[in-house]
Formats: sequence, structure tokens, C-alpha cells
Amino acid sequence: MSKKEEYLRKPEWLKIKLNTNENYTGLKKMMRENSLHTVCEEAKCPNIHECWAVRRTATFMILGSVCTRACRFCAVKTGLPTELDLQEPERVADSVALMNLKHAVITMVARDDQKDGGAAVLAETIRAIRRKSPFTTVEVLPSDLGGATENLKLVMDAKPDILNHNIETVERLTPRVRARAKYQRSLEFLKQAKEMQPEIPTKSSLMIGLGETKEEIIATMDDLRAHDVDIMTIGQYLQPSKKHLKVLKYYSPEEFNELKEIAMEKGFSHCEAGPLVRSSYHADEQVNAAAKQRQVMGEKQAQQA
Repeated sequence: MSKKEEYLRKPEWLKIKLNTNENYTGLKKMMRENSLHTVCEEAKCPNIHECWAVRRTATFMILGSVCTRACRFCAVKTGLPTELDLQEPERVADSVALMNLKHAVITMVARDDQKDGGAAVLAETIRAIRRKSPFTTVEVLPSDLGGATENLKLVMDAKPDILNHNIETVERLTPRVRARAKYQRSLEFLKQAKEMQPEIPTKSSLMIGLGETKEEIIATMDDLRAHDVDIMTIGQYLQPSKKHLKVLKYYSPEEFNELKEIAMEKGFSHCEAGPLVRSSYHADEQVNAAAKQRQVMGEKQAQQA
């Protein structure tokens, strides 16, 4: 078998339609002019053309474009990061206001070189968006911030509308897939976020196709629910380059639909699942759907009381 044959062929449902209309080019130009980074570009997200050209949404990535961790699934550059840019929160907030976003997603590279893991800059970004776009909801997607409770508190005290932290893969595969991150530490991070601000929804994402079993996927759902996670997303892992982990299975749309049904039966307020789903894909719709689901559940509980 040749080396090329060792790689699974992408199925039809993973083919992406490119769209480089004026929305796409305009958004890209604005990002460059403001020296901003997006996870859409840095992580080679398959939905960038849909989100930028059609929906005109983007996920801002702060604290630079170089990550201190080298996860074997991620396309973001790794190495020694640059100095912190303390003006970055204001530039992000200006861009959110210029785009007139209803929902802004802010993620970050891991900054293990910083005592607070970058929490203070993330918190200031939330506050800057609040000042300049008071009607924009803000979702944050931090690293585990070193697992320090005081770092997470900095972020939660800034009152994001949703706290998103990705579990990424099942427990058995975590040491192989995620650099320095720990499965139980991520679960504890999500639990602490909920304890600090019970009214703020928590969210986590799982990528599949790395060799996990269906039973392990369901066990991960149970672990997330046991730690009071409200929203879950499930997407197909896609190998960003030859040096990254190989795809061991492409899940069909039907399999994703089944996983979504299982997740909803587990009690998540919303689950987005599909081959091209990523953590911040249709994030605004996820938040709205989860809010409606919580309202329905609250009404049912009130009727039963």
C-alpha cells in the first residue's frame, strides 16, 4: 500500500464550497488593518467561506497567533509567543462594533508563559466589547488557563454571556491528542465556571474521527453533563497537515444526527452536531436555541411543581 493510500479519502459530504465575495474580502482586509487574528484562518476552519462571505461572522483569536502548546490536532502555530499587546482588547471591540455583531466569539492561544494564562487580557476584551457594543452577546473560548481557579475567576467576573471550553476528545485519547491539557482538569474548569456564575451557560466541543468508540463518545457526554455543561458541539476531525494526527474514521451525517439525539436525551439544552460543525459554528443560533430550551424546561418544571 502506498503512503497516499494510507489516508482515508474524504467523503462527498465534506466538500466545501468556496466563496470569496466582497463580504469575505472586506472582512479579511479589516482584520489585517487592525492587526487582528481569527481562529478561522489560523486553525484552517472548513467553514470560513460560509461564515465570512455569507453570515459575516468571525471568531477573534487574541493574545497573538503563536500558541505555547503543540496539540497534535491543531493547525495554530506553536513556539515562543510575542509580548502581550495590551491595546488588542480595544481593537477587537472596535471591530465588533464596526461589524455590528449580535454575537461575538473570542478565543485565544494558550499562554502558559503568563502567570494568569492570559486571563486578564481576555477579561478586558469582554469589558471593552461591553462598553462599545452593549447589545452584543459575548462568548469566550479560553484555554484551561493552567487550571488555576483565580485565573478563571478573572474571566467569569467579566460576565461573558457564555463560557466555552473544549474537551476536544475522549479521556483515553487526551494524552495523545492534547498537549499539556488534562481531561479531568477541563471538566473541573467547566464545573468551576458554573459554580462561580450559575446563570452563565457553559459549553464544550468534541471532535471525532481520532479512533474513539461510540461508547467513549457517550461517556464523554455523561461526564460533561455531570459537570453541568449546558451546550455541546460535535464535529468531524480533519487533518490540517501531514504532520498532524491522521483521520481514522469519517462519520456520516446520519451518525452525527444520532449523536445529537443522544446528547439531547442526556439533558443538554442544545447540541450542534455535523461533519463540519466546529465549536463556534452558528454560535449565535446555539445560544438562542439553548435559551429557548431552558425556558421550555423551566415551564415544564413549574407545571410539575
